[in-house]
Amino acid sequence: MGSLNLEGLKTVRFSFADQHGVLRGKTLAVSEVKAALERGVTVTSTLLLKDTSHRTVFPAFTPGGGVGMPELQGAADVLMIPDPSSFRVLPWAPDTGWFLCDLKLQDGRPVPYCTRSLLKDALQQSPYEMICGLEVEFHVFRIKDENLKPSDAGQPGNPPSVELLTTGYQYLTEQRYDMIDPVVEILRKNLAALQLPLRSFEVEFGPSQFEFTFSPLPALAAADAMVLLRSAVKQVARRHGYHATFMCRPNLPNVMSSGWHLHQSLSKAGKNVFVSEKEDLSETGKQYLAGLLAHARGACALSTPTINGYKRYRPYSLAPDRVIWGKENRGAMVRVIGSPGDPATRLENRIGEPAANPYLYFASQLYSGLDGLQRKLAPPPSADTPYEAKADFLPRTLGEALAALREDACLRSGLGETFVDYYCRMKQAEIARFQLEVSEWEQREYFDLF
Repeated sequence: MGSLNLEGLKTVRFSFADQHGVLRGKTLAVSEVKAALERGVTVTSTLLLKDTSHRTVFPAFTPGGGVGMPELQGAADVLMIPDPSSFRVLPWAPDTGWFLCDLKLQDGRPVPYCTRSLLKDALQQSPYEMICGLEVEFHVFRIKDENLKPSDAGQPGNPPSVELLTTGYQYLTEQRYDMIDPVVEILRKNLAALQLPLRSFEVEFGPSQFEFTFSPLPALAAADAMVLLRSAVKQVARRHGYHATFMCRPNLPNVMSSGWHLHQSLSKAGKNVFVSEKEDLSETGKQYLAGLLAHARGACALSTPTINGYKRYRPYSLAPDRVIWGKENRGAMVRVIGSPGDPATRLENRIGEPAANPYLYFASQLYSGLDGLQRKLAPPPSADTPYEAKADFLPRTLGEALAALREDACLRSGLGETFVDYYCRMKQAEIARFQLEVSEWEQREYFDLF
């Protein structure tokens, strides 16, 4: 097992990020780790067929397993192949190690629905290295009731009942930060032990809302860090009586939307190719920016993959509502950050929600930007008044975003027809379930009136 130090461990978790960016896998006794590193760990392929309620969307027991792949028929196994460089000891779980894995078929070929592998493919096709910095907003609440009665179970089950840590609206005030500091400290110590490159810890605008930011990392490392961050924050918080959620807009009074702002640049031979000595952005950077704008509507289905996330796109809210860019403008979809000669010149795409699968989010950005380079696209003028700009609106619903993704030849080619069709079908099943539910809004609007 090379240089891996398993001394003192009793169990090791082997996990992969599923189609939603949620970690799934198995926990093995430490005596089984050597065999797992040599041969992989089997898991049922139906894990790849489930929507966000954990319902199996595709008919796994029909020919081709519902996705046209005989290798997956009948809930056949696939293999989790551990990445040795991902190994961590989990500071909150006694005597427990952890590996992040890629998915392979039993004959060694990659599973076409493994989203980490899809990002690897995108990065291999790029003549540049993609560098990413993350700004992640999320909420942490105190749990009032776990809601673990048998009647609370289901697909999905009832979430816990919660109360606030703060009443919010004192953005970046030290007093409010000090109120949440005991919880931040619990999270910070555990995340530091995981060697995540956290840069800042902030009290956000809304009640019980946090923002953590990362130092820049190569794209795959940044995506892995995001997956680990979300899982760690939720697990650590729950062990201490708190509920952390990366849901964009929880249905709680006065609570604000959370976004995930993705800072990105391209590097070659260690040099940031977005830097210009005379302008705020190089020609390469401008063409990449134009690509992000050209494919923004289709990429929405990957950067904002939940029905809930589209409730964030609203004017005058520090969130974008249309396909535009601006110099140092937080109302624009893409914010250009930098000045002539600034080595930290970059693009901040403010389109994403914190529930997005990072591998798909990053891949959508890279394919979009590289298409701008290949076609030498030019961005439109900067939108200095972002909520009055004449430009295409971002999709208003997940269904609209999926339609845009289906029609986007660049993203379909990059991610593959097989994956895009699979992804859209899974998300359409989520939408279909949503449309059958009677909402609180409908009850208030019609129950008494009619």
